[in-house]
Formats: sequence, C-alpha cells, structure tokens
Amino acid sequence: MTKLIDGKAIAAELRGQISADVTALVAIGVTPGLAVVLVGEDPASRVYVSMKEKACAAAGIYSVEHKLPVETAQTELLALIDSLNNNENIDGILVQLPLPEHIDEAKILEAILPAKDVDGFHPYNVGRLVTGHPVFQPCTPYGVMKMFEHIGVELKGKDVVIVGRSNIVGKPLALMCLAEHATVTICHSRTVDLPRKVAAADIVIAAVGRPEMVKGDWIKKGAIVIDVGVNRVGEKKLVGDVDFAAASINAAAITPVPGGVGPMTITMLLYNTVLSAKRRSGQKI
Repeated sequence: MTKLIDGKAIAAELRGQISADVTALVAIGVTPGLAVVLVGEDPASRVYVSMKEKACAAAGIYSVEHKLPVETAQTELLALIDSLNNNENIDGILVQLPLPEHIDEAKILEAILPAKDVDGFHPYNVGRLVTGHPVFQPCTPYGVMKMFEHIGVELKGKDVVIVGRSNIVGKPLALMCLAEHATVTICHSRTVDLPRKVAAADIVIAAVGRPEMVKGDWIKKGAIVIDVGVNRVGEKKLVGDVDFAAASINAAAITPVPGGVGPMTITMLLYNTVLSAKRRSGQKI
C-alpha cells in the first residue's frame, strides 16, 4: 500500500520545535527577525508573502515587510538591502522573486549579506553548499531533505533521479543528496529517454514545472516519489509534476499536491531565520 507523505504534518512538527527555539532565544533577549521585500504586484508573490507573515507571527518571529512599487529603481532597492544588512534586529532578508525586468536579479541577491541570506541563494552560500560546508541551504530542497529524515529514508547508496535543473530546487537538491551518499542523476525536459532514466530510480524527485509530466508507468515498484511541482490547471485545480493517481500504483511513498512539499518551504525559511538568530546570540551550531 502506498504511503502518503504528509507535508503538513511534518511541517507542523518542525514549527513546534521552531516556536520552542524562538521562546528560548527571546528569554535571553534575542528575537529572531525576518525582513521580506516585495517589488511590484505579482498576485502569487503577494499570497506567498502573506503566508510568510502569518507563519512568522505564529512562531513568534518578528517580521517586517517592505512593499515597493513596480517602478522602484534598482539603486533604491540596493539601498534598502544595505540598510537591512546593517540592522541588528534583522536576522534574515528575503527578496521575493521574480523581480521586475528592469532590476538585475543577480545583483540584488549578491547584495544581501551572506549571513542573512536565509533563502540560500547568495553565491557564497551556494559555494559553501557545493563544498559540503553549508551556511544556509535553500528552503524548498532543504524541506525535501527534512521529509526524508522524518520518514526514515536513508539516501546512502540509493539511485536518485531529479527531474528539473533550476538553481532554486534541482541543482541544490542534487548536492544535498550527494552529501548523503546517493547516486544522483539530474534530468530535464530535453533529456533523451526520460522514462527509462526515471524507471531506474529508487527515489524520483520532480521539480520541472510541467503539469503531470512524469507518468505513473515510469515509476518502478517500491520507489519513493517527491513532487515539488505546483501547477494550476483550469481556474482552481492544482496538480504536481507527477501523475499522482497513476504513480501511486507503484510508489512505496509519494507526496500529494497540494499538502506535500509546499508546507515545508516556508517552514524551512523560519528554520533558517531562527538558525541565523542563534548565531547572532553566540550559540554554537
């Protein structure tokens, strides 16, 4: 029988620990602080930022949101980031992506102090992840790793196929799996004979952003399937990158969409923010 990997339940358990850590920090005079910067009126970004605010409030994390108009100049945004870098009450800075076209996304991410880069996107933090000495790990792939830990999946010796090569999910997740001694194959939309490669995997992670691209009969019997994709089909229906119903026939365990990886992303943002606050307090991590 296929096991459903309940991201909501795992996230709730982690947030309980995060809240306890926040309480302990506040008791010694350190309140974790997160600054979120939103440029423009992208509807999905606004919803996501609102969810982050609510999650911070529930955990006891101080959060401040900077909403800037879409015409904001790059120099103005850089000046704001500089002020947040120097604000001792802010442990984490998150600039919501995507940014308007006139703003150089790479320059903005590089302007964030690596010690406050709780998204894990700064080149310094990416380099630390590559060398096996991470400071902050990107939230979505980090959440996937926490899911493996929670359900007791040992990656050592496993064949992991990741469908998707983005800097946000696919690439960092490959590095994290390698660090746990998995054998990792990164595939994408142009991979030749993708079904054969997926069928060889003990663990399949789909993060390509195409509705139900990974078919159920590609999954070998007993494989674990992690679906990172969230795609809107029609007005209301959300589906992942995996054909969930068909894949569930062979999979030993699988994440649903919604309710799988999604809740873990914001949870790991809170986790990284508290980790930063612990470092500010002088705790050894």
